[in-house]
Amino acid sequence: MIELRHLWTLLALKECGSLAAAAKKRFVTQSALSHQIKELETRINSSVFIRKSKPLAFTEEGTRLLLLAEEILPKVQETENLLKQGSNSTHGPLRVGIECHSCFRWLMPAMEAFKHKYPEARLDLSSRFLFDSLEALEQGELDLVLTSDPVASHTIAYQHLFEFEVKLVVSNEHPLAKFDYVLPQQLLKQPIISYPVPLERLDLFRFFLEPAGIAPGPQKTSDLTNVLLQRLACNEGVAALPNWSMREAHGLSLKALRLGKEGLRRPLFGAYRRNASNSKLIQHWLTLVADEAASPLDSH
Repeated sequence: MIELRHLWTLLALKECGSLAAAAKKRFVTQSALSHQIKELETRINSSVFIRKSKPLAFTEEGTRLLLLAEEILPKVQETENLLKQGSNSTHGPLRVGIECHSCFRWLMPAMEAFKHKYPEARLDLSSRFLFDSLEALEQGELDLVLTSDPVASHTIAYQHLFEFEVKLVVSNEHPLAKFDYVLPQQLLKQPIISYPVPLERLDLFRFFLEPAGIAPGPQKTSDLTNVLLQRLACNEGVAALPNWSMREAHGLSLKALRLGKEGLRRPLFGAYRRNASNSKLIQHWLTLVADEAASPLDSH
């Protein structure tokens, strides 16, 4: 079955003229966009554009789908906006996308406060979209995204919430535990334990190791924070985690070190559509998140 996201992708291809530019417009990687196109072509059993054509040219089937996209997508947006008009109330869902696996437990107090304030609203937190969350936001599948990597957009607004520190967490038995901070070269070939995220997307690699030209050791992954922390306590490797993750380390023999002498700090933004009709719920939720961040995260 053809989905709306396929039509949005074809429209972006027509407007941008290349896979790279279309991927940027859709807030996805070029690899993800190519995968989406191949998925569409498999479903219709035909190519949608001519490979290596300059300028980019669509096949007959692709052209028919483009005409469909240009006809129905404006109607979909118009209908969605009409349905939302006047609905800026405290009822209905607030769909929040998060790109951080360790955010769920940290956000629980904010979730409880939100439910107490708006008992008739439904707050849904999801990491289903992960690094495609901004695309899902633009398409209306999410109402709000918590992200550290904003992408310029005419339709999405970003509200800076706070900065958090990313720390290196090691077992008390690890040789690095005797230091207060580590330098990139000290992590050469060190096994990295992380959530199931590609190495190149990890803050530890992007902002600490790669700029210094340091190659880490093998990457090991865990889906759950408590399992990840237990593996660290067993001295299986090191991990870079937001400072709030240490709240779950109670009872484990772990130490958190600064990444570099000054530490590694990252911003957190709340992203939402500029024409959002549920702005009251969005702003109250963002206030609660910022307030929760003001609590002593490093107290553990």
